[in-house]
Amino acid sequence: FAGLIAGAISMAIGEWISVTSQVDLFRGILKDLRRMVKHDKPLLASQLADNLRGTGISQDTANRAAAEIAADAKHLHTVYASRVMGINPEELGSPWTAAFSSFMLFTLGSLAALLPWFFTGGLAAISLSVVFTGLGGLLVGGYVARSGGHSVAWGAARQLAVIVLAAGVTYGVGYLFGTTIR
Repeated sequence: FAGLIAGAISMAIGEWISVTSQVDLFRGILKDLRRMVKHDKPLLASQLADNLRGTGISQDTANRAAAEIAADAKHLHTVYASRVMGINPEELGSPWTAAFSSFMLFTLGSLAALLPWFFTGGLAAISLSVVFTGLGGLLVGGYVARSGGHSVAWGAARQLAVIVLAAGVTYGVGYLFGTTIR
């Protein structure tokens, strides 16, 4: 249970830091882009036209579209950010949503391994923890793969392999430090 709480908090903090850093980086990039819109609009319009041409639009049409977009500084900023840089200025992400989601998903995932210990102990709890964790991994891996249009069997097997690897490393570290389960 202590591992569940520590792990969930650690995951939440890690997600918060990661998304906060990403949002800060994107805000800095967008601030630099705002400055470029003010000082070098023709360069941005030219790069936007090049980007549009890369999608199969004719040179003439791409140049006209880029010039029309560049006529409005805010529109140029938004379109350039999304088309050329791949950043949606309106959706940079929420550190708190990421942290909460990570906390909850880690907690739910941990319950598969933890619940048997509330009802039994020893080899029975170990066996049930392994089985529940494996089944949970197979279900989640299969669901995620299917949602992404991939093979359910491949996704389930991949998820199970990652769980087995993580469990093996965890067991190995525990063994090196003399940790035992009673």
